[in-house]
Amino acid sequence: MERWEEALAQAGYRVTVPRRVVAAVLSEADTPCSAQVVFELGKIRYAGLGLVTVYRTLALYESLGLISRVHVHDGCHGYLATTPGHRHALICTRCGRSVEFLGQGDLDLLIARLEKRTGYRVQEHLLQLFGLCSGCRGTDE
Repeated sequence: MERWEEALAQAGYRVTVPRRVVAAVLSEADTPCSAQVVFELGKIRYAGLGLVTVYRTLALYESLGLISRVHVHDGCHGYLATTPGHRHALICTRCGRSVEFLGQGDLDLLIARLEKRTGYRVQEHLLQLFGLCSGCRGTDE
């Protein structure tokens, strides 16, 4: 929570109860949360939380790099808290559990090859991998 509050303060934003609640919900989640889920879980902690506030807070946190919007297997998207540095998401298609991983070294080589082959200059990227976590794989084996 300290990192979230520091990021808000450094960017000139106030640390409010609704922002703390949204941060708490996201930092405790191990699966991507939709805005509606954040709202429902947040209402348990703070009855005055509004859905519009949740959407605005999610947009703010995404712009500050505190969360990432990720696509989930049902075609929708959710939000995951991020850790500092360049990270990517690995998401279970059955239970939704997610983990972050570093992918910089191999990805740099791929991007360099793509830029050389296509003439594009890659400015940013989004990488998400989907599969079955060890817990869900164990139910099939």
